Amino acid sequence: MRRTALFELHREAGARFVEFGGWEMPVQYRGVLAEHAAVRERAGLFDVSHMGEIEVEGPGALALCQDVATNDASRIEPGHALYTPWCDERGGTIDDTILYRLAPERWMFCVNASNAATCAAWIAERARGREGVRVRDASDATGLLALQGPAAAEVAARLGAGDLAGLPRFGVAETRVAGVSCIAARTGYTGEDGFELFAPVEDSPRLWRAILEAGAPLGIEPIGLGARDTLRLEAALPLYGHELSREISPLEAGLGWAVRLDKGPFRGRDALAAQKASGPPRRLVGLRLVDPGIARADHPVTAGDEVVGVVTSGTKSPTLGHAIALALVRREAVDAALAVDVRGRRLRAERVPLPFYRRT
Repeated sequence: MRRTALFELHREAGARFVEFGGWEMPVQYRGVLAEHAAVRERAGLFDVSHMGEIEVEGPGALALCQDVATNDASRIEPGHALYTPWCDERGGTIDDTILYRLAPERWMFCVNASNAATCAAWIAERARGREGVRVRDASDATGLLALQGPAAAEVAARLGAGDLAGLPRFGVAETRVAGVSCIAARTGYTGEDGFELFAPVEDSPRLWRAILEAGAPLGIEPIGLGARDTLRLEAALPLYGHELSREISPLEAGLGWAVRLDKGPFRGRDALAAQKASGPPRRLVGLRLVDPGIARADHPVTAGDEVVGVVTSGTKSPTLGHAIALALVRREAVDAALAVDVRGRRLRAERVPLPFYRRT
């Protein structure tokens, strides 16, 4: 397994590790519940350097981004970002990414760790033969830290990066944080305010230490993948391999707002247009378990005696105090009385609006 440049710091902090996307990553330090609460109430710092970064530059960069992205990259000016899936010709999801426009002809995709090599190869193939565009896989040279929580902006100010407080949601800027050159974006994966900081991989340990030191009076904590998952699930944010895959289209996953069929040709457009016209065969829904128990990924969802879907992600929500789940359910059954089969026990579930949690 691969390790990030922060591995030894995680080990010194008492982290427990798991394999994720081919990387040995910290799953928890003090405990998932405590770390989840730290992000909801104060601030948390995540090492997400296992994510991939792909740079696209040149006068032909926009056309290439438009070819692979389902969303409309032409809508954003320099200094802004957008969320966009990538699809194959069948409309299946290759990955879900964030696209940052750093300058008029300079772009960067942030891609999931498990798909980084696939995405790099996919976009390189689409760039072949195009004039005026350069593609670079910058993943190995880039560290990525995520500072999240209601105190994130105050932590940034203590680091001498008070200008980050002026960034809009999904804004991006090149700046310095604790003396380290960074690409800073006001994005995240927790449902809270915060920043993602892309920095040279060799500088990421120094940046990690500085953020934890500056945030100590505000109660900041290092956060593992365990709490990252419970946080993103409460916010109903998709995890590739669960809510999205080559077998699940963005339309089925409720991401139609990120599929701009009117922008012109892109990979998978025809398949997605046909699916939209006929209606996606499945829909992602939010469930609250009425009976005691916890739904987990791959548990069957039933309507009466018929299996009509499957849980994609589930947990007991630390914030809400009850079991929640995302489930992919056949279109005709989404309004039926649903239950989740948990090891032979049929637990009643009610549909609830998404997201489960929204910060005030």
